[in-house]
Amino acid sequence: MDVYSILNQTQRQLVSDGEIKPILANSAGKTLVLLWSQLGDFDNLEYAWWLKRESAKLEAKKIAVKAVGIGDRNSGWKFCEYTGFPPECLYVDPTAEIHRQLGLYPGLTRKFPWLSAKYSAFLNLMLMCAGIGSPGTLSEVLRGYKGDRSAPQLIQNEEVIKNTPVPNLKGSMFKLAGGENFQRPFELATLRLRNMTEVLSNWNTYVPDATYLTQRGGTFLFDADGKLLYEHRDRHILGFAANMSDPLSFINEY
Repeated sequence: MDVYSILNQTQRQLVSDGEIKPILANSAGKTLVLLWSQLGDFDNLEYAWWLKRESAKLEAKKIAVKAVGIGDRNSGWKFCEYTGFPPECLYVDPTAEIHRQLGLYPGLTRKFPWLSAKYSAFLNLMLMCAGIGSPGTLSEVLRGYKGDRSAPQLIQNEEVIKNTPVPNLKGSMFKLAGGENFQRPFELATLRLRNMTEVLSNWNTYVPDATYLTQRGGTFLFDADGKLLYEHRDRHILGFAANMSDPLSFINEY
């Protein structure tokens, strides 16, 4: 069964009203379907940030966005509250069943028989953060600190970054690290630190069941007839896009 058929026949709980509804419905335009990992995963908070940033471009290209995240309705509401992602477009899958149906990467599956599935998942996640079973993670972490001249500026000069363990930072401070109009050193790392603070402060809400911590997601773009135009399957932590410098750049082709 192909990706569209699986998604077209699948129903999940919608965050906005709690109803069980189909993920795909008849659409006059293209549909971008995001299979997200655990909703407390930093990848998803970062992906939602990019979607908000590029919302005008998505609207101009008549691309509707639907997402399925691992979690429950409470974690879905918290995610939408923090990221601004519309709850009427987010579905939740508490057991990552649809991820398995689509054959998405489950992450490091090393067995620790003396641990419960939940604690084994935590240990596996730590190993993946160190790059084991997650090639590309460490280089992507480093990119957040050293900057990226091929990526756009992420924080505007007048913007103030709050709710991190460090004092509030004004965007103009990053000019001192190298200039502007590109991703400056420490700029992305600061946004990731803010996301980390948010998740760790609300861990039990974002992650009601830690069993599926290592499960990775995927991105699928369909035309109005259900033809798959583009797909990306995550293979590592902080690998939610083929081009992490500009994660939604692929929509420019359509």
